Amino acid sequence: MLALAALLPVLASLSTANAWASDNHTCALTKPIYSCENTTAIVDTCCSPVQGFVLTTQFWDTYTGLESEGSVLPAEAWTIHGLWPDRCDGSYGQYCDLDRQYDPSPSPNTTTGTKDGTPVPAWEGGDVITPLLQKYGKWDLLAYMQKYWKSQGSPDWIFWQHEFSKHATCFSTYDVGNYGTPDCYGSLYENTTEASMIDFLESVIKAQVQYPTYEWLADAGVIPSNRTGYAISQLQDTLADASGAVPYLGCSGPTKQILTEVWYYAHSLGRPQESILKPIDQTTKSNCNATQPIWYYERSKGSELY
Repeated sequence: MLALAALLPVLASLSTANAWASDNHTCALTKPIYSCENTTAIVDTCCSPVQGFVLTTQFWDTYTGLESEGSVLPAEAWTIHGLWPDRCDGSYGQYCDLDRQYDPSPSPNTTTGTKDGTPVPAWEGGDVITPLLQKYGKWDLLAYMQKYWKSQGSPDWIFWQHEFSKHATCFSTYDVGNYGTPDCYGSLYENTTEASMIDFLESVIKAQVQYPTYEWLADAGVIPSNRTGYAISQLQDTLADASGAVPYLGCSGPTKQILTEVWYYAHSLGRPQESILKPIDQTTKSNCNATQPIWYYERSKGSELY
């Protein structure tokens, strides 16, 4: 029998080998590449996203529908929609890890959006994000989300959990080892799912602050108005000049004249967690009316925080 002193190096070697197999994701040791620009297979999918078209998306809502409960919109700011991974060909996945499914109302309700896709079961466990951020003392992050990441017609946490479940789980850089994927967090964290959730929430904010849509438009004289409409070309050109690429603008209404959202496309240098984003022109053409004025409406009375 080996003496304990002789056995310790052997155990250490085995431990190192086991850790190497699952925890070898120190991305600082990996030369970063821009997503969707690699000519060879990605060496470590924890360090570069497989779905590498990164979309930073925002809403322009005029009310929340929950003003009576104190839910109002931030003054002079668009609100957060999310951070999305598209494949390099413009297609995308959704609800890619059902073990991290916390969406009470999955939309769509299958992983493919078609009836023959894998069903996405509704989450019935309530709010997990708010207590998670409180557990780790992320009070400033929670306060920022409560102000700028607003839901319409439902509590904010439902929207947050929808975005995490539908989109974050399709970024390979947030994988936690489920369904045969690498564990990007390893044994450094007690709970890798919690780690991936906090990591994603922080990444959303880090990307969003790079795109001050309200400020960019206001600097060009484009402000919310119930009396003056704008040409779609003026809106799009203003945001393209400011951001570095042509974004997607979304409009609602029967004639698609009510401005409601913007999507900024980018390639990510390394992990989207670092938010080093190269602006790329939209791959989805704006649905806004090209011949009629676009209405960038003022917020409803009592719906904005001053």
